[in-house]
Amino acid sequence: MENRTIKFAVIGCGHIGKRHMEMVLRNTECSLIAIMDVLPQEQLNIGDVPFYNDATAMLTQNPEVEVVCICTPNGLHSSYALLALDFKKHVVIEKPMALTKADCEKIIFKSLQVSKQIFCVMQNRYSPPSVWLKEVVDKKVIGDICMVQLICYWNRDHRYYKAGNWKGTADLDGGTLFTQFSHWIDLMYWLFGDINNIKATFADFNHQQSTSFEDSGIVQFSFVNGGMGSINYSTAVWDKNLESSMSIIGSKGSIKVGGQYMNEVDYCHIQNYTMPELAPTNPANDYGDYKGSANNHGYVFQNVIDTLKGRTHATTNALEGLKVVDIIERIYLHNKVVKAPILGVK
Repeated sequence: MENRTIKFAVIGCGHIGKRHMEMVLRNTECSLIAIMDVLPQEQLNIGDVPFYNDATAMLTQNPEVEVVCICTPNGLHSSYALLALDFKKHVVIEKPMALTKADCEKIIFKSLQVSKQIFCVMQNRYSPPSVWLKEVVDKKVIGDICMVQLICYWNRDHRYYKAGNWKGTADLDGGTLFTQFSHWIDLMYWLFGDINNIKATFADFNHQQSTSFEDSGIVQFSFVNGGMGSINYSTAVWDKNLESSMSIIGSKGSIKVGGQYMNEVDYCHIQNYTMPELAPTNPANDYGDYKGSANNHGYVFQNVIDTLKGRTHATTNALEGLKVVDIIERIYLHNKVVKAPILGVK
């Protein structure tokens, strides 16, 4: 049983779907049985894997599929996940798990009914700085948490938001925190736990013509486990990404992890502590797409395989995926919207 090949199907053949296909094809313990997208096959630049325009037909005609990867627009994650569970398949869901806590709960309830696993893709947990931060916080090397500041300043302009695309729509995209920054909120939750006492202010500085939601926000809150925090974020940055960073003030020291993708340790000053040398991080391009032959998605898929073969447990389970959606949903509910003018228009 341990030597068996786990058979995958992928729903959604865009950029992220192709990354999932690549990860499956590279892993000798996997095989890619079928793929599905609503677009015609000739528009997708994909290989010779059996292709379908209908997910029900794909799953009906390929009963040997064990795992279905959901790589569709955000607003379709829950419906396709529930469909895969109807066919009694394990599910790998790209972030976010869904756009509402209620839809996440439906997925979890169904997975329990059919006894299948839900894997939420939060691959940034595998980066060397993230792994190191988890150890420093869990072992209280940095002491009690006093303050945490998360900063996410990225560029998303006309090159990203194209007319007729799902990106920028309320029903399929969901908002900046869901599409651009849910990975960092996941890291914050993974490290420090849940939040409450939320206050948020949003503005839309230069995306009134391209999105249905804010492009910038300032969020303040308390951590349930102690300490206070804030998130400052924007996709109104001109031309290219500026940074994703996390500053942590603890009772025994301070840390800042920065770079464009929270992939560099900028500062570490902790009482009686010498920082270890970390493994190299995977570089990323301007839109967060990992280059090179290795990336953190590979760790995600190895975790899926190891979990299904009984070697370990899911790194990011369905309840954690739900919690990230719950936090974002509550942030959006506790907001004050600032009506910002369209930049360049007087």
